Amino acid sequence: MKIILRQDVEHLGKMGEILTVKDGYARNFLIPRNYAYYATPGAVRGFESEKKRIMAQMEKMKGAAELLAAKLAETQVSVGMKVGEEGRLFGAVTAQMIADELALLGHTVDRRNITIDEPIKSLGLFDVKVKLHPEVIATVKVWVISA
Repeated sequence: MKIILRQDVEHLGKMGEILTVKDGYARNFLIPRNYAYYATPGAVRGFESEKKRIMAQMEKMKGAAELLAAKLAETQVSVGMKVGEEGRLFGAVTAQMIADELALLGHTVDRRNITIDEPIKSLGLFDVKVKLHPEVIATVKVWVISA
């Protein structure tokens, strides 16, 4: 089935691309979530005007994301964890814990946008990436302290 992507879909393609995908993937996932629509001749022509509107909206969102990224770059978060012998944590610091601490500081960030490269299982200072926009990634300093 031929579809037109309404927005960037990870591991599939960029906005505006005309792709051929399996029927079930298009009908059950892409189209209901407004990631894509059927590629009819009329839809291809109509997408050009929609693309201009979407691009203007994306630029506005990118500007807001860059402002938030500048604030988050200066932010340091402390997460208190129970500590065993030799500074090893019981468990690991999760993205939800970091999102909760950022919310206490007034920054609303979805936990799914927080990327922890390797599990945080010791005390110390760690850099954690936060994806605010497809083109904007902020870095937050996370202090892991004993509770």
